[in-house]
Amino acid sequence: MLSAGATLVPGVPVAAWGLMGQQNYDGLPASELDYAYQPWDIGDGVAAGVGGLALVLAGVGAAMLVRGARRGAMDRRWWGVVGPLVVVGLMAGVGWRILTAGVVGANIGAGLLIIFGTPVAAGLVLWALGRGVWLATRRHGDDGGTGGRRLGGFASGGV
Repeated sequence: MLSAGATLVPGVPVAAWGLMGQQNYDGLPASELDYAYQPWDIGDGVAAGVGGLALVLAGVGAAMLVRGARRGAMDRRWWGVVGPLVVVGLMAGVGWRILTAGVVGANIGAGLLIIFGTPVAAGLVLWALGRGVWLATRRHGDDGGTGGRRLGGFASGGV
C-alpha cells in the first residue's frame, strides 16, 4: 500500500504538468513574452510523454489503493491523508504551468495563485500531516492487529 501511495501522490503533479503543456500567449514568439518564472527548457512532446507515463503510474497506484481499501489491506481512514496530498499535487502541477506562462505584461494568474493557492495548499498539507500522525499513533482496538495500531494496512506497533 505504501508503494501504491508513493506512486499516486508524486504521479499526479507530474501528469498535470506534462499533459497541460506550456501556457503561452498566442500571437507572439516566446522571446517577446514576459514570465513570472522561466519555464524549463523541455519540449511539449517530451513533457506530454512524461505526463502520460505519470498518469498511467498514478492510475495504477490509485487502483491498487482502492483495491487494498476494499479488501481491508488498507485502513480506509488513510484516504483522509492521501486525498489532500493528491489535491495539492494537482494544484502544484497546474500551478507550475500558470507560474511559467508567457504573457504580455503582468501574469495576474501567477499572483492570484500565490495569494490564494499557497494558503490552501499549506492547509491541505498540514491536514494530511496531522491526520497521518494521528492515525499512525492512535490506538484502534477493533482493527489494530496485534500491536493495536495500523499504518496503511500493516501493524505499526513500533511507530
